[in-house]
Amino acid sequence: MSASASIAGILAALLLGAMSPGPSFVMVARNAIGLSRGDGIATALGMGVGGIFFSGIALAGLYTLLASVAWLYVALKVAGGAYLVYLAVRIWRGAAEPIVFDRAGGTGRHGLSRSFWLGLTTQLSNPKTAVVYGSIFVALLPQHPPVWCYVALPPLVFAIEAGWYTVVAWCFSGQRPRDMYLRAKKWIDRAASGVIAALGLRLILVANRNTL
Repeated sequence: MSASASIAGILAALLLGAMSPGPSFVMVARNAIGLSRGDGIATALGMGVGGIFFSGIALAGLYTLLASVAWLYVALKVAGGAYLVYLAVRIWRGAAEPIVFDRAGGTGRHGLSRSFWLGLTTQLSNPKTAVVYGSIFVALLPQHPPVWCYVALPPLVFAIEAGWYTVVAWCFSGQRPRDMYLRAKKWIDRAASGVIAALGLRLILVANRNTL
């Protein structure tokens, strides 16, 4: 398989992975509906930067390190799960609070930078993403890829991650989804909180299963 074909396969696999619902999808959709389209896109950009990070460490061989140092993978799982639970608690506590929109259609309490960092930290909090990246790269990337692969892959991965979640943000930020959200904000936020908490608790509870 040529290097170009390998990269095409990697990008296709990552796109399918990004399209699978998870905490990243929930966070982007929630910010797009509950805050603004700009906040949803900022969150999507944070996801894309997280993809650059994961592609970089995959190229650096983190998958091999996690496979050989079992306790490190367990620690990453526990830390990532704890962060997701923390996010869930914050969302739950703020579920009953009203959202105040400014004239530009954004929110007074949330800035775009905050949405970006929330997207980035949500992406980085899931160690399974690092393993998925690592396993895909190990399976599809040539053993000795040309130098241009190291240069091209990170921005292409950013385009895949940020592009998909921008589509999600765009679709969920319409007036009708927003009106529905505002009418049922308390219950939608608590449902999102429950999903994120369940994913975080699952990471923690299965942390001792060290098979990659």
